[in-house]
Amino acid sequence: MRRATRLLLATLAFAATGALAQSYPARPVKIVVPFAAGGPADVYARVLAQKLQVALGQAFVVEDKPGAGSIVGTDVVAKSAPDGYTLLMMSNTHTVNESLIKDKPFQLMRDFVPVAPVNYSDLVLVVHPSVPAKTLKEFIALAKSKPGVLNYASSGPGTPYHMAGELFKAMAGVDIVHVPYKGSSGARADILGGQVQMMFDAITTMAPHVKAGKVRALGTSGKVRSSVLPDVPTIAEAGVPGYESVIWLGIMAPKGTPRPIVDRLNAEIGKAVNSPDIQAAWAKQGAVGMTMTPEEFDHFLRGDIEKWARIVKVSGARQDR
Repeated sequence: MRRATRLLLATLAFAATGALAQSYPARPVKIVVPFAAGGPADVYARVLAQKLQVALGQAFVVEDKPGAGSIVGTDVVAKSAPDGYTLLMMSNTHTVNESLIKDKPFQLMRDFVPVAPVNYSDLVLVVHPSVPAKTLKEFIALAKSKPGVLNYASSGPGTPYHMAGELFKAMAGVDIVHVPYKGSSGARADILGGQVQMMFDAITTMAPHVKAGKVRALGTSGKVRSSVLPDVPTIAEAGVPGYESVIWLGIMAPKGTPRPIVDRLNAEIGKAVNSPDIQAAWAKQGAVGMTMTPEEFDHFLRGDIEKWARIVKVSGARQDR
C-alpha cells in the first residue's frame, strides 16, 4: 500500500510539474537589463524577447535599469518573486563584480539560478583619430612615454570594457587612466567625440564606427581575427602575446524559480539562439550564440567568477576607479 501511495504521489508531482511548464507564461514576462540602453545587453535582450514572445505566446518586455555597475537593476531582480516573470539579462560584469564589489546587496550564485547563456563577442581596442599611434605597438610606446596621461573609457567599474582595459594595462605594462561612465553609450559618444583617447568596446556596436573612419582600431580581443574586422590584428598578435577578453551575455532568474520554468526557458532560448535567422544576423555583427544546460551554465559561471577574481587581484582593479 505504501509503495502504491508513493507511486501515486510521484505521478501526481510529475503531472503537476508538466502542467506548470506548459501553462507558463500566463502573463507578460519582464527581462531586466541592468545596463544603459543601446548597449549589447539591451540590443540582444530585445532580439531574444521578440523570439520568446512568438514562441511562448506572451509579451516579453525589456526594462533597462542601469546604475552602480549593474547593481541597481540586478538587485531589483534578486528581490523579485521567483515565479519566472522577472528575468535578468546578465554578463561577465556580474562575474567580475563578485570579487570587485564586496558590499553588494546580493550574491550571484546564492540569489539567482542560471537559466541559459545567450551569446559572446570579441571586443575591439579603438583610439580617436587624433591619437598619433597607428599600430598597437606604437600606442603602447606612446602610453609608456606618457604614464598617467592617456585615458580610456568604460561603461563602468567591473564591466567587460573596464576589465579588458585593466588586463591590457597589466599585460602591456602601461599606465592609462580609467574613465568610468554610467553606460556604454556615454563612453562610446566620448571616444567618438575625442573626449577620451581609447576604449575597449564590443565589435557588435563599434565596428560600424571603425569602418566609417570615426575611430581607429588597433586590435581585437579574441584568439583569432574577427570576420567583421578581418584586417585588424588580434591584440595578442599585435603586441601583447596571450591577451584575450570577450563580452558574453546570459539569462538568470531569482533563486527559487521552479525548475520546470527554468527548463522551458532554457529550451526556448536555445531554440532562439540556434535559429538560422539569428545565427546569420549575429554572424554579420560578430556575435556567436551560446547554448548550455542550466547545469553547464552554472559551471561556466563559477569558472568565470574564479577567473576574474584572479585578474582583479593581479591588476589591482578597484570599484572606485
